[in-house]
Amino acid sequence: MAKSTPASNATKKSVAKKSVTKVAKKAAPPKKKKEAKPEKQERSVNRKYADKSAGQPDMLDIFEAIKKLMLPYDKKRGLVMHMGTSGQANLVSHKPVVIAGRPRKELWFVSALVQKGYVGFYYMPIYMNDPMKKLFSPEFIKCLKGKACFHIKKNDPAIMAEIKKAIQIGYAAYEKRGWL
Repeated sequence: MAKSTPASNATKKSVAKKSVTKVAKKAAPPKKKKEAKPEKQERSVNRKYADKSAGQPDMLDIFEAIKKLMLPYDKKRGLVMHMGTSGQANLVSHKPVVIAGRPRKELWFVSALVQKGYVGFYYMPIYMNDPMKKLFSPEFIKCLKGKACFHIKKNDPAIMAEIKKAIQIGYAAYEKRGWL
């Protein structure tokens, strides 16, 4: 029988020790992670629009007036009116189109949304066509905040006439591009 040398014994022990260590690491329970602090709960944004306009009852009248201007376009050449219970109305085209090489299943046209101090009139045709601003009155353009959102704060007949005009112009532009 061959005798093992002290050097070979040391090698066998270290190999055995490494394999035991690997097994022990696999069997050891995982370290507990520090519990994350609970995130602050955000206030609910999905309240009914009657609650959002507390102190400003004319917001409901403005919303209803804009919605009334949008209704004639419901189910007209592919536009569909979507209305939520939270003071929101949207006209959306569900015709698949390709814009700038990107396919789209739907295309938003106009929306109205009751906010706390105003009614947002979201007008997508102006977003893509900046020169279109020249077609509207300076009073209406003053309501434009950002690229496509008009903040309507007063139930002004002149502003409502501009919204009606905007919807007509936008509809013609979408139709001309073949998006309806």
